[in-house]
Amino acid sequence: MGHIARADDASGLPASLATAWGLRERPSKGPKPGLSLERIVDEAVRIAASEGVDAVSMGRVAKGLGVSTMSLYRYVGAKDELLILMQEAVTPPPPPLDPEADWRTSMETWCRAQRKVFHANLWLLRIQVSGPPASPRGVEWMEYGLSALAGTPLDEGDKLGVLMMVGGFVRNEATVMSDIDAAIRERGHTPDEYLSAYARTLGVLSTPESHPGVTKVLASGVLDRADGPDTEFDFGLELVLDGVAALIERRARS
Repeated sequence: MGHIARADDASGLPASLATAWGLRERPSKGPKPGLSLERIVDEAVRIAASEGVDAVSMGRVAKGLGVSTMSLYRYVGAKDELLILMQEAVTPPPPPLDPEADWRTSMETWCRAQRKVFHANLWLLRIQVSGPPASPRGVEWMEYGLSALAGTPLDEGDKLGVLMMVGGFVRNEATVMSDIDAAIRERGHTPDEYLSAYARTLGVLSTPESHPGVTKVLASGVLDRADGPDTEFDFGLELVLDGVAALIERRARS
C-alpha cells in the first residue's frame, strides 16, 4: 500500500485507523445532500464485488455516486483509508467463543468463520496485507484467537505465531481455490472436466522413469474426479492444527 496519512489527533494513529476506530471527527453534513461516509464505503464495496478491488479509486467511487471526486475527501482522506473502511464494513464480528470448548474446537470455528468471510467477499483476498491486525474488526478476531488458546501452555509469543500461521493457511487456501475456480469457469469446464484434462496433460508429459511419483498419482485414480469444495480445506486444517497440538504438547512437557 502507499503512504498512509497521519491523523490530526492525539492518538498518533494513521488517519485510516483513527477513522475506523471512531477517533477522527467525521463531517455531519456534506457538500451534497445525502452524501455520507456510509454511502461512500457501500459504493466502494459494490465496485470491488462486481469489478475487483483494483477498480476501486476515489474517482470511480465519486462517479458512481454522482459527485465530484474532491467532495469525497471531506469524508475519506485517501484510498488506503477507504480500503480499511471497506474491510470493516464487510467483516462481521467473530462468532461467540464457547467457554466449554477446547482450544482446537475454538480454533477450528475461528478458521471456518474467517474462510466464510473470504468466500463471501473474494475481493478481500486482493488487498495487500501490510501489517498485523489493527482495525476494530481485525483486533476482535485476534482477541478471539488469543482467547481460544488461553488455556494452553503456549506463551504470548507462541499464541501470536499460531494465529499468524493458521490465519495464513485460511487466507492462502481461499486465494488458491478461488483462483482455480475462476480459471475453471473461464474455460467453461466443470471441475471434473478440468481435472481430467490436467491428468491427461500429466500423462503426456511424464513417464515412470522421469516422474515415478506423478505416475503413481495418475495410476491411483485420485485425479479421476474432483473433490468436494471443502475437502482440501478440511485436510489442510487438520494438518495445521495437528502441528499446533504437537507444539502445545511440547510446551507442556517443558
